[in-house]
Amino acid sequence: MPSRSVWAYYVARIDRFCVGGPIDDVSTHDGGGCARVGVGGLCRGTAAGPERRVAGAVCPGHDPHRRNQTGEANLPFTAAGEKEWKSYDAANGDYTGACLPFGLSRSINAPNPFQIVQGGDYVAFLFEVNNWFHVVPTDGRAMPKDPNPQWFGTSVGRWDGDTLVIETRGFNGWTRLDTIGHPHSDALHLTQTFRRTDADHIAYSVTVDDPIVYARPWKNERVLTRQKGELIEYSCEENNKDLREGHIKGWVPPTAKH
Repeated sequence: MPSRSVWAYYVARIDRFCVGGPIDDVSTHDGGGCARVGVGGLCRGTAAGPERRVAGAVCPGHDPHRRNQTGEANLPFTAAGEKEWKSYDAANGDYTGACLPFGLSRSINAPNPFQIVQGGDYVAFLFEVNNWFHVVPTDGRAMPKDPNPQWFGTSVGRWDGDTLVIETRGFNGWTRLDTIGHPHSDALHLTQTFRRTDADHIAYSVTVDDPIVYARPWKNERVLTRQKGELIEYSCEENNKDLREGHIKGWVPPTAKH
């Protein structure tokens, strides 16, 4: 029978807040903070094998002193990727201003917590930001050969010992990797790992592979730390005042990259 426990996690703490920001470039961040995290979910283990636990809620943080994450200070952009990165300005039209889905990577890297619920043959991510969710099967199925393009992509998970490995493909190419605006294309392939190292910590990593935007795959690693708290309601409305008053421009979907 599945065992149940409740855990909550946050990433880095700066004073009282964990601050949202880029998932890789530890030299800059876009501000925004949260001083709370959500409760955890289910943990699964079997008597015959290793106890496999990843559950909780994360307030993804930015740590300017590199105390809590490792990554690349300078991303390996392709020429097209660098052009897309340097031309990005949220005021000129960002899809989140129209309350559209943040996407998988940006939801994880937003300055809001998310909850991981684990049980049976699925792991579910419940994001506080706009209350989106993403369900990952862990029943051994293969990645679909031609997944339908989606905001959050299509994910499949598997256990490698006590490490949960999640592969995600099939993105629509319309989102950003984080709230600071690092780009990606519809060729994006994300590999995330979650491994509980002790009662209070989970080692997390993400590898970004997108040959259109980045010349080679790159990786970021962080530590998620147990915390208390609850997810709260989040509402993004179509009558965005900044759009209505012209502070930001409306978002227009880009054409397919290839």
